Amino acid sequence: MSERSVSRQQRQKRWYTVLAPESFDRAELGETPANEPEQVLGRTIETTLGELTNDAGANNVKLTFAVADVGSDAAYTEFRSHEHTRDYLNSLVRRGASKIAAYRTVLTADDYRVRIQPVAFTTQSADHSQERAIRRRMIDLVEEAAAERSFEALVDSVVQGRLSSAIYGEARTIYPLRRVEIAKLTLDAHPAEVEAEQETAVDVDREDADVEA
Repeated sequence: MSERSVSRQQRQKRWYTVLAPESFDRAELGETPANEPEQVLGRTIETTLGELTNDAGANNVKLTFAVADVGSDAAYTEFRSHEHTRDYLNSLVRRGASKIAAYRTVLTADDYRVRIQPVAFTTQSADHSQERAIRRRMIDLVEEAAAERSFEALVDSVVQGRLSSAIYGEARTIYPLRRVEIAKLTLDAHPAEVEAEQETAVDVDREDADVEA
């Protein structure tokens, strides 16, 4: 390809300002080029909570967004994941203490499916029954939080640390805790995808029933 052709292609590209969701105050995440708006859809952008809030203490939290809509010169994103860095989580581990992790896939009040991974760090080594009890309490509170909140409200509760604080307050009555964090929260499916999966499952169940009949 000639230099003139390459130069023409570059001139044809438009730069789009990538914006965070409204719940993150439409903060600018950067810019991305494309020849057509459709090429921008689905692109993912990674940043840290510290960069969005100008708080260096929050750089241990990674955020991922994906472009869901494109305007004339702006690309609008949706939240995809919130995750603490491995280095930060490893720094909370102490010799002679317990690290208790749980994993749960839940539906929010507005039918978004998300995966949540809370983790608790004890002051000293807990026994197996205490670890099980703490894990069970974390799962119960995660399920309750999702059932009571919209997707946006659940994400806000995790980002602002309210869910981890609520788990800490409840679980520390089982065994003394140093800290509780939501290690990761990930969007797994939108409401339309969840509904389609449920309809498919119902159709399969009906087919099985017909065969048995």
